[in-house]
Amino acid sequence: MLKAVVLIGGPQKGTRFRPLSFEVAKPLFPVAGIPMLQHHVEACAKVPEIKEIILIGFYQPNEELSRFLASAQQEFKISLRYLQEFAGLGTGGGIYHFRDQILSGGPCAFFLMNADVCSIFPLAEMLRFHHRHGDSHCGIILGTTANREQSLNYGCIVENQETNEVLHFVEKPSTFVSDIINCGIYLFTPEIFVHLGKVFQRKQDELQEDPPCTRQMAEVIHLEQDIFTMLAAQKQLYVYKTHHFWSQIKSAGSAIYASRLYLNQYHETHPERLAANQEGAQKIIGDVFIHQTANVDPTAVLGPNVSVGKGVWIGAGVRVRESIVLHGAVLQDHCCVLNSIVGWDSVIGKWARVEGTPSDPNPNDPYAKVDTETLFRDGSLTPSITILGCNVNIPSEVIIRNSIVLPHKDLNRSFKNQIIL
Repeated sequence: MLKAVVLIGGPQKGTRFRPLSFEVAKPLFPVAGIPMLQHHVEACAKVPEIKEIILIGFYQPNEELSRFLASAQQEFKISLRYLQEFAGLGTGGGIYHFRDQILSGGPCAFFLMNADVCSIFPLAEMLRFHHRHGDSHCGIILGTTANREQSLNYGCIVENQETNEVLHFVEKPSTFVSDIINCGIYLFTPEIFVHLGKVFQRKQDELQEDPPCTRQMAEVIHLEQDIFTMLAAQKQLYVYKTHHFWSQIKSAGSAIYASRLYLNQYHETHPERLAANQEGAQKIIGDVFIHQTANVDPTAVLGPNVSVGKGVWIGAGVRVRESIVLHGAVLQDHCCVLNSIVGWDSVIGKWARVEGTPSDPNPNDPYAKVDTETLFRDGSLTPSITILGCNVNIPSEVIIRNSIVLPHKDLNRSFKNQIIL
């Protein structure tokens, strides 16, 4: 029997995802038409040995999370529950804090995944790789190849190329170490808790003289810094390299890129989710998801890489490309939306243009990843996708370009390269 654990973080972790994370917890943000977390749950449900999925984070339990848990449990017929940390305990602290819950029922191993990664999730392949290597290890890291420059932004893995044993692990090195990077998806045996316990005890001993509030810091354990380097030295860690797509979803711009990857994957996994060209219906170019409750005029043109949410209304002659339109939004006649995220219940007026700059990886480099860009560069806003927060009104015949509009704003003119507070 196996289990799966997904680390979903907490409210102060989604800052790069604002203003979208004001309305919904980042792991529940829709990517390719379904909540980000559902892609993880669907992947776990395909592995028959996984009997339970545990979400760990420090979000307050809320109605939206409860509704997601209930509907996913019903749809995938798998036990799914949320365990709330008292504070952010790091990638290792959370699983150590809830070790009894993870180990209940006696799983022989468990998967651990970060919620903010987009992947094909090759869990069955990782499991076969685990069985092939017997009892000689306590953990497997999913790895992928990055280019030399971008590898410095990730955990870097030096492997024995014949055995795939991890020889060395460095989190975000200052100089080039390896082009194999950590994907944030792991398979561990219960033995990992022995190593986590040693780190916890060491930290507690170091903080013995400190006040009780500081001693709680002993529970904050990061797998990348505290565990992996030690396991590599003890020859306890292996890397399974994937050649399928993988990307982080750190910012709103990377959500549009992740949506493109998932929509493309739907051809194999969920062709029924992709809109098709039909007589008397809107024109579809490439991969497009349209929620069944959306109302789209037959003269509209959508795609490629467009996701249209619940209850959206799209008028005559509208053009949408490389964008996510969230539920309840209204796109009035002949408006144009490119490289943008249109927030919940927002309205774009007639002949208006909402446009951003794509933050895609270099298309000429097969190993390039999405850059985790800072919001500002050289004192000005970094050109990126345009984001309209919840309930934003864009008047007719204006242009909004490379801007972020916070929720509940009524604009009355055009804007470029601005954050509209």
